[in-house]
Amino acid sequence: MESPIGRQFGGARRRLIEELQAKGVNDLAVLRAFDLTPRHLFVPTGVQHRAYDDSALPIGNAQTISQPSVHGRYLAALALTGTEKVLEIGTGSGYQTTLLAHLAAQVFSVERIAPLLDRAREVIRDCGVSNVSLLLGDGTYGWKAFAPYDAILVSAGSPDVPQPLLDQLAEGGRLLVPVGGREEQSLLCIVKRGDTFEQTELAPVRFVPLLGDHGWTQ
Repeated sequence: MESPIGRQFGGARRRLIEELQAKGVNDLAVLRAFDLTPRHLFVPTGVQHRAYDDSALPIGNAQTISQPSVHGRYLAALALTGTEKVLEIGTGSGYQTTLLAHLAAQVFSVERIAPLLDRAREVIRDCGVSNVSLLLGDGTYGWKAFAPYDAILVSAGSPDVPQPLLDQLAEGGRLLVPVGGREEQSLLCIVKRGDTFEQTELAPVRFVPLLGDHGWTQ
């Protein structure tokens, strides 16, 4: 049974979904994931009134939760069918992690900031999601123990494509990663085909820097 605060945000969530459709997010599975995921639980209390705006919001520790339309395009580009094992680099608030949980069979997510991971774990649990595994660490190394992955999403901008992530892709697997400078990047979709990697440039994006040994080192 939905809580009173959940009902309070129900209309706002439906309006967000309509806005996402107007902006070209038409994948029904992705829209369903947005409908099932209460974004207001993933943002600080002080900005909850803006939880269903199509805008990035601060979540503390100099990090942000991305615009829903960015999440929508990101997830639609992966074209998940519900059977995949997915690796997410940058758990952040846990919002995208939860969206992924509604789209894939298993989600593995790595976050380097302990307070964010602790909070994300709590909210993901409160959402009743049980197919997510979380790890505190340097996400540029991926999560080798459970590789290979059918899809890998990187939620921060990297100067180059981290080699460990390429190494952990399954045959036919897709890697989405923003690559470029600290302020602006290009979202790349990389598909593994045997010993080669097919690379497609999807869109210009702006993400926080990917910090780690195979990303920005400081």
